[in-house]
Amino acid sequence: MPAAFARHATWGRARRLLREFGYEQTDPDRFYSALAEDTAQLVAAVHPGPLAGAAVLDVGGGPGFFADAFTARGAHYLSVEPDAGEMHAAGIDHRTCIRAQGQHLPLRTGSVDVAYSSNVAEHTDRPWELADELVRVTRPGGTVILSYTLWWGPFGGHEMGLTHYLGGHRAVRRYTRKHGKPPKNLYGVSLFPITAQAGLNWARQARDARLESAFPRYLPRWAWPVVKVPVLREVAATNLVLVLRRR
Repeated sequence: MPAAFARHATWGRARRLLREFGYEQTDPDRFYSALAEDTAQLVAAVHPGPLAGAAVLDVGGGPGFFADAFTARGAHYLSVEPDAGEMHAAGIDHRTCIRAQGQHLPLRTGSVDVAYSSNVAEHTDRPWELADELVRVTRPGGTVILSYTLWWGPFGGHEMGLTHYLGGHRAVRRYTRKHGKPPKNLYGVSLFPITAQAGLNWARQARDARLESAFPRYLPRWAWPVVKVPVLREVAATNLVLVLRRR
């Protein structure tokens, strides 16, 4: 299943995305535009049909950069974002955005062709309720994609860097002392530890969907086998992508 995307998963892409991550705080327009384009490419590769004309739901779409990437491919894009500040952060028009919680999507069952969530699950203390909702709103035969940052990976602490290995609360205190303000991603409030094993357990037991593939989001293709190795995948995979087909 990931073969269609594997040709894009090159070492050059990995280096390019790693470079863009350095602009997340200083130039978010640049960072999110690059991430949006990469996300649309991933979704187009793993969805069995064309994105043109498909109803695509993005849970946690943020300030609107993802809308441009998907509408450029002809998709009917709809995003759900719980944070009004995030919705308007870039001053982008939000005619296709709903303010709601991912755990309670205000959509009919089986109403979209693709439901995905990127880098959101680690920001909720109920990630598998969000995942269940992605499955619920997807039509039979449609695609469900959940991608999230692994807590034990090098990016698990987000802007707190590698200090999260000392403990989440300690990392917050160190960041606050250094910068004079708390981090945006506050451990236990807007950032939670989440593992690859928990996601794989959920996906394999999903009642109305079948797990088709699991692979590291940002690593080159030759590194994908790390997902098959317990413990190692928690650190080395950095970000796990779960692709499911709705029954």
